[in-house]
Amino acid sequence: MRIERDKYLNDLIIRMGNGAIKVVTGIRRCGKTYLVFKLFREHLRSIDVPDDHVIEIALDADANAQLRDAHALGRYLDERIGSDGTYYILLDEVQYAITPKELRSKDEPPVLYGVLNGLLRRSNVDMYVTGSNSKMLSTDVMTEFRGRGDEVRVMPLTFAEFMQTFDGDRYEGWSEYLLYGGMPFLCTMKTEAQKSSYLQNLMREVYLEDVIARNRVDKTQELDDLVDVLASSVGSLTNPSKIEATFRSVMRSKLDADTIKRYIGHLEEAFLISEATRYDVKGRKYIGTPKKYYFEDVGLRNVRLGFRQVEESHLMENIIYNELRHRGFSVDVGEVIQQERSDGQNLRKRYEVDFVANLGFRRYYIQSALNLDTPEKAAQEKRSLRIIGDSFRKIVIVNRVMRPYMDEDGILTMGLFDFLLNPESLNM
Repeated sequence: MRIERDKYLNDLIIRMGNGAIKVVTGIRRCGKTYLVFKLFREHLRSIDVPDDHVIEIALDADANAQLRDAHALGRYLDERIGSDGTYYILLDEVQYAITPKELRSKDEPPVLYGVLNGLLRRSNVDMYVTGSNSKMLSTDVMTEFRGRGDEVRVMPLTFAEFMQTFDGDRYEGWSEYLLYGGMPFLCTMKTEAQKSSYLQNLMREVYLEDVIARNRVDKTQELDDLVDVLASSVGSLTNPSKIEATFRSVMRSKLDADTIKRYIGHLEEAFLISEATRYDVKGRKYIGTPKKYYFEDVGLRNVRLGFRQVEESHLMENIIYNELRHRGFSVDVGEVIQQERSDGQNLRKRYEVDFVANLGFRRYYIQSALNLDTPEKAAQEKRSLRIIGDSFRKIVIVNRVMRPYMDEDGILTMGLFDFLLNPESLNM
């Protein structure tokens, strides 16, 4: 089975020879190794890079156990690098060259980072590394490379990537993707039991165990419960104080807001969830709390709740959010405040814009709508967009098949599949 991941492959290609360590990050099992050792390696062959100028080392392989010592790895690489042209170093699972003591230390960076930084002093070295253990999962890896790291963030399969291998039409594909998400290995599985078991094992034995080990979490049941609370509140504004109230009233737990905030940070560092901050569109400023949290993969979210809360509207919103991030946008939750008069009083009314997506000088205001079945529903979904008042494009994405159209207010309405399957859809 072959899945083309052109966006990420191009991300690597345009970074070739830039003098930095290309650090391929992302949630475990999302396809980082496949990207570097399969797709990027094929690209190197296609541009006639000699095989002896590509040094591939999978540090999780038993055959390379002796290279898990950072100094030994450095000596080995140094001996393999000649002076005749560029040498490409591809290192997989580099956390195997970091000792448990180094992983626990918060004061001294692992020796590995110094070794790899030292190799970059050679002008004919181009380096690509992946990692998926706690140290490499976290955002602090870029700090450890002391400004010499260039991150390529890999996410699970988008709907368009998923449909490359799905044996069915896009409607059947959407139902499957909405339920089980886009972890690549799922594409090889045929039964619901296989898929459910795989996602359960990923969440429990890979992701949460990694978070617990890295951060020495002692309240493991509370962490488990927190993941469930966040899964239930996808698409809803929340904050640690609200979650603390839920813990006290529903779970009879005394987990405090500061600990909840810290645990949420651990989950974000592990790329399990992402935070969307509120942005005051007219005031042009960020609002602290509450925020929204979305899951990196909706299948992982669904398995946490035993596939019991599969609300299409909330999951569609999560998928649109992930699609925008895949396309390189920074994504916030918009808020528009308008003065309105009611019963003789002036009131400040707040209206939500699902997403404010920014990329360079481009900005899009986007609403996610399950349907626009009535004029009242259409007016409700478009109201916040109408009162923004600036010239950036405003879009409503609807879960139905339809021809895109622009109304008299300049608001573009398009179908969900047009958005997900066309990377240029926002410019239609």
